[in-house]
Amino acid sequence: MTTRIQGMSWLTPLGNSLDEVWSRLMNGEAGEVHPIGDSAHRHFYIPVPPEQAALGKNPRLRRSSAISYFTAAAGLAALENAGIGSETAGCIAVISAVSSGGVIYTRRFYETIVEKGASAASPLLFPETVYNAPASHLAALLGIDGISYTLVGDSTVGISAMRLAEQLLETGQASHCLVVGGEEVDWILCEGYRRWRFVTAKPGIALFARHPAGTLLAEGAAALVLSREGPVRLRRIHDGVPFFNSAGAREAASRVCSSLAQEGEISLAVASANGSFVDRAEAAALRDALPGIPVYCPKAALGDALGAGSIIQTVAGALALMKQEIPPTLGLDHSVEEIGATAEPRRNANIQSVLVSAIGFNHQAAGLVLSA
Repeated sequence: MTTRIQGMSWLTPLGNSLDEVWSRLMNGEAGEVHPIGDSAHRHFYIPVPPEQAALGKNPRLRRSSAISYFTAAAGLAALENAGIGSETAGCIAVISAVSSGGVIYTRRFYETIVEKGASAASPLLFPETVYNAPASHLAALLGIDGISYTLVGDSTVGISAMRLAEQLLETGQASHCLVVGGEEVDWILCEGYRRWRFVTAKPGIALFARHPAGTLLAEGAAALVLSREGPVRLRRIHDGVPFFNSAGAREAASRVCSSLAQEGEISLAVASANGSFVDRAEAAALRDALPGIPVYCPKAALGDALGAGSIIQTVAGALALMKQEIPPTLGLDHSVEEIGATAEPRRNANIQSVLVSAIGFNHQAAGLVLSA
């Protein structure tokens, strides 16, 4: 069975319209960096602008966490893009991909317990602390009483979610699958990733640096409607390869890229380079498996939205395929080795197929191939 992308959407620091965000990426724009935390825990991140709260008046979402709102907004927009109305949306399987979950409400919930005792725990906050909160809100809005899954992982989890959706479609358990990933950011999340040396202390990302400083975490969401029809084909989804340290990341990424390169000529790679150890491992893998291929790295413009990251990459790859354009890659370090990423946009790019490569902080490499 052929799995195709029937509809898609994203909610990013640059906006939530597919065409508008793509145009801004092609123009070399980047999401605005904001400080977060107090003087003792000062960090930087890239938020989704508050004016994008179009669903904020929905009674169900009025007290929901940011990640639940982002997920619901992206999921509903993807269904609209696919031409699926509310009368049939209830028959769709929902698969949510998350990394950190509702970290803002989780911190507030446990912070209250620590300061005031267990009796002060808020029953309003607790439902938003569980990982499947975004999926439950979306399923309730759509009236879904069937298949609803939440997968938890790193920035490759969206690819795992697409693989699960593909299996549901192949076995006839669903005719359509809505795959949606979301991420929200709190200072305590930034602090945790700083301790792991994954995020930078500066308001910017330098890609492919000899001494990587780390990434900028970002808010956002993206969604795909997968079915048997649609303009973009999911030609192959790789199940993923684990690795156990930074040195093993290159081998794992090379195995994924080499395997996917066997699907035929690849015209473009959308990489997950984010200013961390990921960059050089991914660059080496792409040079080995696909020498000379054009590479686009969206995270320097949009930040690393973790659970939504690989789905955002997939939307970017699908748009590049449909529009035959490649946006410029921002933040290229002066010491970068040639891997095909350029600071200039490319139009009339003659793209036939796109490889999406993802390497996660929790030590997994994964990827997929898109074609028309």
